[in-house]
Amino acid sequence: MIPNSGPDDLPDIASVDDEDDAELAPDTGVELDFDAEQAADSLKRGARVIRDHWKHAPAGPGCYRMLGADGAVLYVGKAKSIKKRIASYMRVGGHTNRIARMIALTATMVFASTETEVEALLLEANLIKQLKPRFNVLLRDDKSFPYILLTKDERGAQIAKHRGARARKGDYFGPFAGVWAVNRTLDVLQKAFLLRTCENSYYDNRTRPCLLFQIKRCSGPCTGEISREDYAALASEARDFLCGKSRAVRERLAAEMNAAAEDLEFERAGRLRDRIAALAAIQAQQGVNPRNTPEADIFGLHQEAGAFCVEAVFIRAGQNWGNRAYYPRADKALSPGEVLGPFVAQFYADRPAPRCVLLSHEIDEADLLAEALSARAGHKVEILVPQRGEKAELVGHAQRNAREALGRKLADAAGQQRLLEALGAAFGMEKPPRRVEIYDNSHIMGSAAIGAMVVAGPQGFVKNQYRTFNIKSDVAPGDDYGMMREVLGRRFTRILKEGEAESSDPDAFPHKPDLILIDGGRGQFAATLQVMTELGVEGITLASIAKGVDRDAGRETFFVVGREPFRLPPRDPALYFVQRLRDEAHRFAIGTHRAKRKKEFVKNPLDEIAGVGPARKRALLQAFGTAKAVAGAALADLEKTPGLSAATAKLVYDHFHEKG
Repeated sequence: MIPNSGPDDLPDIASVDDEDDAELAPDTGVELDFDAEQAADSLKRGARVIRDHWKHAPAGPGCYRMLGADGAVLYVGKAKSIKKRIASYMRVGGHTNRIARMIALTATMVFASTETEVEALLLEANLIKQLKPRFNVLLRDDKSFPYILLTKDERGAQIAKHRGARARKGDYFGPFAGVWAVNRTLDVLQKAFLLRTCENSYYDNRTRPCLLFQIKRCSGPCTGEISREDYAALASEARDFLCGKSRAVRERLAAEMNAAAEDLEFERAGRLRDRIAALAAIQAQQGVNPRNTPEADIFGLHQEAGAFCVEAVFIRAGQNWGNRAYYPRADKALSPGEVLGPFVAQFYADRPAPRCVLLSHEIDEADLLAEALSARAGHKVEILVPQRGEKAELVGHAQRNAREALGRKLADAAGQQRLLEALGAAFGMEKPPRRVEIYDNSHIMGSAAIGAMVVAGPQGFVKNQYRTFNIKSDVAPGDDYGMMREVLGRRFTRILKEGEAESSDPDAFPHKPDLILIDGGRGQFAATLQVMTELGVEGITLASIAKGVDRDAGRETFFVVGREPFRLPPRDPALYFVQRLRDEAHRFAIGTHRAKRKKEFVKNPLDEIAGVGPARKRALLQAFGTAKAVAGAALADLEKTPGLSAATAKLVYDHFHEKG
């Protein structure tokens, strides 16, 4: 057993300052719960690795990474003093199971120094999101949020939905919890402020007002139906409304409506009345509208059955702009505060924080996190755990939503597990499959041919695992068997490679399927079985689904190795589940095929010329009119094209003449 004190340069572990060891589970004294002798050897080996790296660890602030033997990152942590922090991992006893497993699997460590602890916190959040270590709390389903963009354009402000980088000049309002919330808000803002939503290319080419002007959704700035000054005033009102000055905007519109009515301009008064009604509607639809909290993000966490749910609610301009549920991956032994702290840090790793962040549980190092978020956002950020008043009510509402969302998810997961058990039993598997892959092909007489793979597991469809395969081999048009052989050959080859580097995390979603379902009959089944035999793929159950007579759902025939073709009983849950899996594969394959076919329809022959980008392609089309004319042009004419060098002209000429 490694002693708590070693060489002269090694400190007494008991005296190490662990005050900033916030992201680790508390020391409960629980020992490892797996094979005792093997665990002790692994733990000693890991502790020796950490001891060797401790000798050369930086004494200042920064981040450290613990890596396994396969190079996978096990854990990312930050510390005010890296040297002091990792010293706490060098003892053998007294760790929770989670920390002990992490130490036992550590094969090497990597350090990154920073100037301050705030920088270390920001770097830690970025690394966790990027590397997704097994032993960290992980924010999952981290999609970007939609915003409303009100541009600053000399043509006239455009109001539009926006995601991604903020490259365009203008004001960004959000985040909104989902696209539905943005669409609903934009719909009402169009009625209330009559701002254009069209792109500049459409706007510049209008000679008469579009349909939106006719149905009173736009004021028609493109054709001068409204003066620039009046249109700018509308844009200013919209900006004020989105900034939270909704009462002032409504009062101003009400005053204008009354004045118009007194002047007997009843048509104008009616339009102003409709705009006021639209603004009242959007505020009424926002749900919980706080009176004294103009800007805040609210995070309510609920824990149940070893799972966590965090409900995020976004308050901007005094309005509720929606909510979204997250299910972070975290060790069930962690407390709510130990999950919520890393979650919030990762949540704001690539987005600015509002001025107020309300939490349902106390987190460690809240002041440090607030300082880091303030530095990133450019304004002061407060992190609060309210106990009374309106803010406490908002947090309680978020927690109730988190509890309900987690209850629904656990119920769905239990139902999904029962379906997987029924599916495994139907196909003679010893245990329920954890990963099911379903394959389908789509093409039109061999054109735009693709293969599609969808994946399902205990949590339902795993869409980030879906894959498409462009058919590369010269299979005959309509040769479904040849396409299936190519798709499965490429997939099985990859499975064999991934099998050699299988994840060491037993809870991770597996790379290798337990069950493969093929949408097809005896021919597709035989083609797939041939590929599996040739490549030596073992340990995977293969089944093929042949459509019933007259393609009648419920009369499918199944092919499985070692069994005669069979059908499942009507109303069998496994049958319905298989139909759902097959339909999802079919939907995904058809959608991908249509997208590819549409892309090929609009493909320009100039796109195939290496070295000819958008600017040169535009110059060629402006000079010759069509790609066909470019293909037939003489070299001398190509050389005269503005913006093209002699070398590029020769490149274009050779491209078409080599083909011809």
